[in-house]
Amino acid sequence: MQLKKLTACTNGTRHKIQIMKNLLAKKNNFIKKLSTGLSIKSGRNSCGHITVRHKGGKIKNLLRHINFKNNDFSGIVVSILYDPKRSAFISLNFDLKKKTFFQTISTNSVRVGSLINCDQKITDFYLGCRTLLESIPTGSIFNNLNKETEEGKYSRSAGTSCQLLQKILGLSTVRLPSGKIISVDSKCSYGTLGVTSNTLYNRRCIGKAGINRLRGIRPSVRGIAMNPVDHPHGGRTNGGVVSVTPWGIPTKGKPTVRKKKF
Repeated sequence: MQLKKLTACTNGTRHKIQIMKNLLAKKNNFIKKLSTGLSIKSGRNSCGHITVRHKGGKIKNLLRHINFKNNDFSGIVVSILYDPKRSAFISLNFDLKKKTFFQTISTNSVRVGSLINCDQKITDFYLGCRTLLESIPTGSIFNNLNKETEEGKYSRSAGTSCQLLQKILGLSTVRLPSGKIISVDSKCSYGTLGVTSNTLYNRRCIGKAGINRLRGIRPSVRGIAMNPVDHPHGGRTNGGVVSVTPWGIPTKGKPTVRKKKF
């Protein structure tokens, strides 16, 4: 994928930098059961009250069903698709054993026609193969890490990856994309070799605020710019108070979760 800077024909395209998606398939004509429609709730509950701020007004899109399970399969990549619900691309695959289609998060440099598989023990390593951490060599880069019995949990966004640092006594030390180091069970955790697709995602420039409105992101106004009836920071105060939410709860540094009583 390459970046393209648009010609400044309008104010919205003056600074816009987008990713060329000419290598992606435009439509999924193989099977339509892998996606379902969703109702737009816009951050509101059944009574219409706002429960999540800065959400609403997005366009309709479909939810793609992604296979995060660690069942053994051996398939071939049929097409690479765009998913509006996530930053990374997804791949439509055909299982050569079960004769069915399924979708997974695409790995960078995996093209149409590439072979992918998932097995507990793999001797031939290549991009896109998924296996247990005990079979992956130390120092390898992988994505879509699951923690023991859970499904894929870490390194699923565009251009992210984990690194296997050490294996000792059945535990694997893994560095997450955030830099945090965790230990997981080597015999229960799976990983897909390679980096997640769409590595240039963080270098794009939307160009105008209307793009975020189409994605369901409403404007966020600073509390100091409001009136006193709308926010604790509002009024002619020039700041100087502890950062709080519109309901007066501290937002920086102070824990807001109550301790559990056993």
